Amino acid sequence: MCLMLTDLPSAEHIARTGKNLGGLQVGGGINLDNCLSYIDEGASHVIVTSYVFNNGKMDLQRLKSLVDVVGKQRLILDLSCRKKDHKYAIVTDRWQKFTDVYLDEEVLNFLSGYADEFLVHGVDVEGKKLGIDEDLVALLGKHSPIPVTYAGGVTVMHDLETIKAAGKGRVDVTVGSALDIFGGNLAYTDVVAWHESNRRGIH
Repeated sequence: MCLMLTDLPSAEHIARTGKNLGGLQVGGGINLDNCLSYIDEGASHVIVTSYVFNNGKMDLQRLKSLVDVVGKQRLILDLSCRKKDHKYAIVTDRWQKFTDVYLDEEVLNFLSGYADEFLVHGVDVEGKKLGIDEDLVALLGKHSPIPVTYAGGVTVMHDLETIKAAGKGRVDVTVGSALDIFGGNLAYTDVVAWHESNRRGIH
């Protein structure tokens, strides 16, 4: 997976790289004008947040237009969220702006009709290395009808087991700054081994 920011190489370069990696998911600044170019250059999916959740609201017409252009099977919706009034509100603009859309069973079911996968950062714990948002993982595991990947707060190997249990084995996970290859304390090789053992059903 690649979450593209403005200071990274061109979309075309990143997408072409994906051809050699078995598919790369590209996000950051995706809109109706550029989404297809990433797919044409080799990206497996485009990841979208702000274009769809615009000015604090969900723009359904924009979402439908994206699906018309790239297809549901090529679209990942980033539903990263923060707690507000004891619920999880989708946030945009570097996670600083709350929308009026809250993650729940109804919203996840509705949006699943327009996306191949969901990506959800638990923003309240993201990058803090203080543990995961277990309640959010449980919500996703219980209610997401399509594949969903959680990110945020993974610090030790036990966090992976917690995600597996809380998400009922239905929630994938990404690990970032906690990895030793990024300066953290979590061994990349241990995470890969855990993934492989779970993929083969070894416990």
